[in-house]
Amino acid sequence: MHPVQIVDLFAGPGGLDVAAEKLGMATVGVEWDSAACATRRAAGLETVEGDVRRYGPGLFPDADVLAGGPPCQTFTVAGTGAGRRALDDVLAFVERMVAREDREEIAKDLSKLEDERTGLVLEPLRWALEAIDDLGKPYRAIVLEQVPAVLPVWEAYAKALHSEGYSVDCGLLRTEAYGVPQTRKRAVLIARLGPESVKLPAPTHRTYRKGVPRDSGDSSLAPWRTMNDVLRRESPFLVISNYGTGGDPKARGRRGSWEPSATVTGKITRNRVVSLDGAEMDRFSFSEAGRLQTFPTDYPWSGKDVGQQIGNAVPPRLAMHVLCAAFGWEPPTDDVLSKVQTWRPKGPAEEEGSAEVVPQPVMADAV
Repeated sequence: MHPVQIVDLFAGPGGLDVAAEKLGMATVGVEWDSAACATRRAAGLETVEGDVRRYGPGLFPDADVLAGGPPCQTFTVAGTGAGRRALDDVLAFVERMVAREDREEIAKDLSKLEDERTGLVLEPLRWALEAIDDLGKPYRAIVLEQVPAVLPVWEAYAKALHSEGYSVDCGLLRTEAYGVPQTRKRAVLIARLGPESVKLPAPTHRTYRKGVPRDSGDSSLAPWRTMNDVLRRESPFLVISNYGTGGDPKARGRRGSWEPSATVTGKITRNRVVSLDGAEMDRFSFSEAGRLQTFPTDYPWSGKDVGQQIGNAVPPRLAMHVLCAAFGWEPPTDDVLSKVQTWRPKGPAEEEGSAEVVPQPVMADAV
């Protein structure tokens, strides 16, 4: 057991929390979406249902690790693009925050952004700086993940956190390179307080290339994992994407069950599943979609928009690797990774039927 407590911002249904709990770390997640909170409570995860902007590190004094995956809708290619258009502004806000400009002035200027969700990507930095300035208790480690378009923001974070005494690394990780049966790129930042060097986790599996056999490539790495490795279908199948590819809405992407899944999105349950002779098969259940993200088979998905909850989540298996790297621990062993296949509610949920914690929100202006 590692004496670590994580406060997880924008915690969603619990991807990082599942990984942390399996590594022996305590977690508390802050999440505004009531559906994701319903899943978290059913899973026995400590949860604060509310807007991250109304809270701060002072309400979680026992937490020594900060984690977060801010909403990606304004940065993702499939979203509105407001975040990408405001990237220069966001980077300027990072500099202003590190320079300790007046918080009220920054908050006022943030309110002028085209889409208010864009400014949420700055919340982890606000929490990190408040822990330093207001509490005199810097977080021991910081772990952040987002869509690839946010990497320039994480690079600005890296510079900012380095100036505050952290060792930092950030970059793009491919989920299948860590044993997730899905191709998905994520921008990840890890930071550790102190001069000791920190590095993103090294790949454990080969990266997927269409048409290239699993057993080709670096022999020191395991083959990428397939949908067949985690699903229990009786026969091979093809998944036909709900989305078009190459700019053609009619050109639906296809993956065979002997390959990793394409990126799991909030529309995962709309993808057609067909046999090799073209016969329609049952579409993915929530459990199956969750398994493609490496959630436990019996994870208690609850509330509305479960497909969206699954698509928005960080894969627990990837999170395990990232958390171990953030602390300089050895990569998770196969035995540890296998623990994520099953789940049981724990903590307050077992005793009282709820894992809700309710600190009083901060009403002061937040950046």
